[in-house]
Amino acid sequence: MAETSERTGEETLTANPVAVVQGIGEIARGFLREVGSLFWFIAHTFQETIERVQHGRVPFRAVSFFRHGQRAGVDSVPLVGLVSFFLGLTMALLTGYQLQRFGTERLVPGLVAIGFTRELGPLLTGIMMAARIGAAFAAELGTMQVSEEVEAIEAMGIGPLRFLVAPRMLVLFLLMPCLSTVSNIAAIFASSLISKAYFSIAFVYFLDLVKDALLIRDIITGILKSFMFGLLIGAIACYRGLTVKGGAAGVGTSTTSSVVTAITAVIGFDTLYNIVYTTFFPT
Repeated sequence: MAETSERTGEETLTANPVAVVQGIGEIARGFLREVGSLFWFIAHTFQETIERVQHGRVPFRAVSFFRHGQRAGVDSVPLVGLVSFFLGLTMALLTGYQLQRFGTERLVPGLVAIGFTRELGPLLTGIMMAARIGAAFAAELGTMQVSEEVEAIEAMGIGPLRFLVAPRMLVLFLLMPCLSTVSNIAAIFASSLISKAYFSIAFVYFLDLVKDALLIRDIITGILKSFMFGLLIGAIACYRGLTVKGGAAGVGTSTTSSVVTAITAVIGFDTLYNIVYTTFFPT
């Protein structure tokens, strides 16, 4: 009995590395499959839309585009502005107290301006849009998929990708830089209040410090990130919505997966972008 137990333990230990490698391989294969599916989803959406335009027809209704634009853009301004305002207050206050110990509190305006313009503004806006609009898009399309409305649209000869997906992706792609700008302005304004109240930096002097610290490439970097974040969030939300399986429970699972995947993709792309940017443009 003892010998049998020892042999079983040895066999288990011998098989464990293989099982671990197999598990890692399955995870990697699933990840690559999802990335490939998302890439082709975006490519087919562009293809359907461009073919429609080449035939001299409108790919989707203007009413649908402006309706999604109001939800994703106008209705998101208060949330983005409020969260960025409070974060700007906190950032200016905490960094200001540390810099004040060395007599360099005048660096607070430039620190907040560069931090939000290049990094925090687009990133924070992307996370909020993924949670707010990405979840809504995934739930809407998932419900349509479960209730077979998407199949009905296909039966009518209408391409669901250019009719349902294209306006949502285009709205997020175009409006993300605008929302990031709102985030930047709210945070900089909040830091100006803190600078005036706690560090005696007048508003005019504050603006001069911000203009001296900000560079054109900082603004361009934030805008490029915003465009890509909008495209990623829209594509992931629509992809998750149109691949729902399992009825109402599947819609909930897909919506949750959309938010988690979009936030992870935004943060991952932001990290990759920063690594590439600092490698090729170190200063």
